[in-house]
Amino acid sequence: MSGVEFTFLLIGLFIMAILYSSVGHGGASGYLAIMSLTSYGLMESAWLKQHAWFLNIIVASLAFYYYRKEGFHDIKLTMPFVIASIPMAFIGGYLFIDGAAYDLLLSLTLVLAAWKLYGTMSFDEKEKTTIPTFQQAIPWGVGIGLVSGIVGVGGGIFLSPIVLLKRWATPKKVAATSAVFIWVNSIAGLAGAGFSGQLDLDLEILFSFALVVLIGGFIGSFYGSKISSQSTIQKLLVIVILVAATKRIFSLLILLF
Repeated sequence: MSGVEFTFLLIGLFIMAILYSSVGHGGASGYLAIMSLTSYGLMESAWLKQHAWFLNIIVASLAFYYYRKEGFHDIKLTMPFVIASIPMAFIGGYLFIDGAAYDLLLSLTLVLAAWKLYGTMSFDEKEKTTIPTFQQAIPWGVGIGLVSGIVGVGGGIFLSPIVLLKRWATPKKVAATSAVFIWVNSIAGLAGAGFSGQLDLDLEILFSFALVVLIGGFIGSFYGSKISSQSTIQKLLVIVILVAATKRIFSLLILLF
C-alpha cells in the first residue's frame, strides 16, 4: 500500500470514528467499509474482522463513557441484549468464513444496516418509550450477536434501529446501550477468534489505526452526547455504507461471472 493510500485510509477511519461514536457506535461496519475501498479489502476476512473489532473496543469505550456521564445509560435496557449476545458473538468469531461467502454476508450486512438506519430518521425523541422485557429482548440479542461475530461488527448498527423502531428507548439512551453492546460483542468476537486459532492482529498497523480512531472517537462522543441531533450523521452513514456495500457486491459479481 502506498503512503498516499494509507493516509487516505487513516483519514477515512478518523471520519468513521467521529460519525459512529456520535451515535454511540464503535464503527466496525464503517471501518470495514473504508478498508474494503483500499488494498486491505483483499485481506482475509479474519484479519478484517479482528482489526475492526479492536478499533470498536476503543471507540465504544469512549462513546459509553460520555453517554453514561450525561445520564443516558439505563442498565435495565442494556442487560438482556448483552447477556444474550455475548455467547453468540463468541461462536460467530470462532467460525471460519472466508472468500465469496464472507463478501456476500458483509455486503448484505452493510445494505441491511443502511436500510435500518434510514428507517430511524423520523424518530421523535419526545415520543413515549417502554423498556422491553427479557422475553422480547433475548431473541434480538441472540441473532445480532451471532451475525456480529460472523461478519465482524459489534452489532450496534442493527440494535440501534431495532430499539428505536420498536420505541423501546430514546436515541441517546439507545446510544449508551449500543456502546456497551458493541464493546462486549467485539471482545467476545476476538476471544472466539483466539480460541479457534484465527487471531491475526498486526500491532504495527493497529497503532496507527488506534491513534486516529481514538481522536475521532473522543470528538464524536463528546459532540453526540452533549450537542447533536442525529439525523444528519445517520444520513452520512447510510451513504458511506451503501457505497462500500455496492463496491463489494460489484467485486463479487466480477469474480462470479
